[in-house]
Amino acid sequence: MVAEVFSKPAASDMKKPLGLRSKMGKWCCHSFPCCRGSGKSNVGTWADYDDSAFEEPRYQVGREDLGKLHRAAWWGKVPRADLIVMLRSTDVNQTDKEKRTALHLASANGNSEIVKLLLDRRCALHAFDSKKRTALIKAVQCQEDECVLTLLEHGTDPNLPDVYGNTALHYAAYNEDKLLAKALLLYGADIEAKNKCGLTPLLLAVYGQKEKMMKFLIKKKANLKAIDKFGRTALILAVCCGSASMVSLLLDQDIDVFCQDKSGKTAMDYAVSSQHNIICQLLSDYEEKQMSKKFPENSNAGTDTLYGLCDSQLPEKKESKDPIKEAQQIQP
Repeated sequence: MVAEVFSKPAASDMKKPLGLRSKMGKWCCHSFPCCRGSGKSNVGTWADYDDSAFEEPRYQVGREDLGKLHRAAWWGKVPRADLIVMLRSTDVNQTDKEKRTALHLASANGNSEIVKLLLDRRCALHAFDSKKRTALIKAVQCQEDECVLTLLEHGTDPNLPDVYGNTALHYAAYNEDKLLAKALLLYGADIEAKNKCGLTPLLLAVYGQKEKMMKFLIKKKANLKAIDKFGRTALILAVCCGSASMVSLLLDQDIDVFCQDKSGKTAMDYAVSSQHNIICQLLSDYEEKQMSKKFPENSNAGTDTLYGLCDSQLPEKKESKDPIKEAQQIQP
């Protein structure tokens, strides 16, 4: 689903701003902040999710494992004339032992000129490597912007999932790469695609605490009611991460706080069990506002009863002082 329609950018149009991005740090593997270990953020849910799809985005390549064309595609140091001669006598779609084509290797390593030559030779756009990833997915994973745009311009399908169920947009969301996410959406990427854990790009962004990407996808009209395979909403995931800022942003979208996951727990249940007092207060205040809108004559109808909370589980509210009464007490 494409939420907004713009003219499709050409790779040449994006070359200059993208060139400012550092290649030495941009593809390092980030671990999800609250998925392992103990503490308030760990509420026993993260073991249900598989993070292995996001480990080692770059190919591990040994020179002895590659044929002549694959070496040229990976290293990109072959003169253009020699490469053209090589392409005339070689099957451009031949694969190595990891099922990688020359297009996979060139795209993953940012050799955009070789990518263009291979595409001119009508190589297979949708060949899968051993993890069922297309060249486009590898280019997005490794944040090789020009290769991504070139592949999209030549008609690569952005919605083909890999063995984990992730599409190119999932990897852009994980990398918090708004530029590539926007390009993928312009070329028809499905903003509601789900991976094998049932995570849409938005849910993945929340799960990984990618707050900027979460804001971006909300602006692109991602479905805030989407649930993963465990029935968890974006709000529940934000609570489980212990992120008060993400919870606040989601509450600003007027979402349903009463949704239960498959274990019957709501966002408030998770907040209470992990003793996130600030989040408890955010949810309680939000519920009070919602109740006052629905029942204006009974606005003080005990939100805590609805959630099964006791006052000790929420931070104490300080009574506001009346300046007029104080002034009267001071006067003789």
